[in-house]
Amino acid sequence: MKRFLRVAIPMVMIVFLTQPVSGYDPSKHQKSGGGKHGGGKGHHHGYGRPKGPPADIPAHIKERTSPDGTGINLNNSQIGVKGMAIMAETPELKNVAIMSLKGNKLGDEGVRIITQSSTFKNLEFLSLWDNGISPAGAQMLARGANFNNLKELNLMKNNLGDEGVVLLADSANVSKLTSLDLSGNKIGDAGAIAIATSPYLYNLKKLDLYNNQIGPKGIEALLQSKTLAALEKLDVVKNNIDIESAAKLGESANLPKLKSFMAF
Repeated sequence: MKRFLRVAIPMVMIVFLTQPVSGYDPSKHQKSGGGKHGGGKGHHHGYGRPKGPPADIPAHIKERTSPDGTGINLNNSQIGVKGMAIMAETPELKNVAIMSLKGNKLGDEGVRIITQSSTFKNLEFLSLWDNGISPAGAQMLARGANFNNLKELNLMKNNLGDEGVVLLADSANVSKLTSLDLSGNKIGDAGAIAIATSPYLYNLKKLDLYNNQIGPKGIEALLQSKTLAALEKLDVVKNNIDIESAAKLGESANLPKLKSFMAF
């Protein structure tokens, strides 16, 4: 860890990029991608940002679904709650395990639909990046029967705050997660401590907390967590901590598998 920090801490805005979710290749539906500081990370549509929802939402859903029906990439499609309701009633999606839903204006009502429809009972990989989800939506994720098999969950750029994170961290639905992205959610020390002390996040390998409000107390809790023993990558870039404090905390990390600690 000491050798790594001598390289990582002096660098400015180092991040690790989220790779496409496992089992489904969204590159079939895209032409370009980008990092967190270059307009976004992960999946992008190949045809650019639409100005509104597709004219024919059912046809668009079909076009963006993998041939075997297990994956769907609707990033930036703006299908809204109406589109989510259509998906919930689409028989061809009954085996969907991977859903990329960035930028669809779903809000908490969209999460409710996902929660209540048996169509999504096989979900393992879910991206709800930039959908205006509040603590109420986080509570639905925490309690929903469709979310107890999730392995990767991306909630980047929503409105969870500490309240939403506490609800998630206290849910058995996160017990199978290996990757969790909570970037840009106004999370402070209370949320970080909830993650660090959660009894359910023992399988987590990658935790992204970029662009939040976490201070030294919260980051220390994460680095000293007994639950996060499997954690390999931790991103706390752009939080309320200075380089010197980050270096000191990184040196004292008590996570046996941590390979990448990104603080600046």
